[in-house]
Amino acid sequence: MTQSSSTPNSDDSPRPASGYEGDISPLLAWQWVQAGQAVLVDVRSDAERAWVGSVPGAQAVAWKQWPGMAPNTSFDEELQACVPPGGTVVLLCRSGVRSVAAAQRATQLGLKAYNILEGFEGDRDAELHRGTLGGWRARGLPWEQS
Repeated sequence: MTQSSSTPNSDDSPRPASGYEGDISPLLAWQWVQAGQAVLVDVRSDAERAWVGSVPGAQAVAWKQWPGMAPNTSFDEELQACVPPGGTVVLLCRSGVRSVAAAQRATQLGLKAYNILEGFEGDRDAELHRGTLGGWRARGLPWEQS
């Protein structure tokens, strides 16, 4: 499995990856979504989005569901309903790991798929907390909480 790094490219261009188009920074993902060049799909569980926060306008297609983190057996159909055939999708999870697996699957389904580095919450800090070292939220990109 490809691991993502929390440090975006200095030129903010996509990084090549194995089994999918590549890894991109949260900022580049947001720019593509705003320009209509990609669909943003949040692959976190419903519970994570409800408790931690979500990106306004993102499509919610869980890769795994809580409790138990069982695979979402409807992932393929739900993803294909959100992204046009051959379209570009940028995938977001908590830390940029589950979204790699989702990007690989999206590629197998014929989509141009990118993993968003750092995820929504970023890496853990010295106190083992997320939300301060990178990530969608810490980078000041749009998000909301219920």
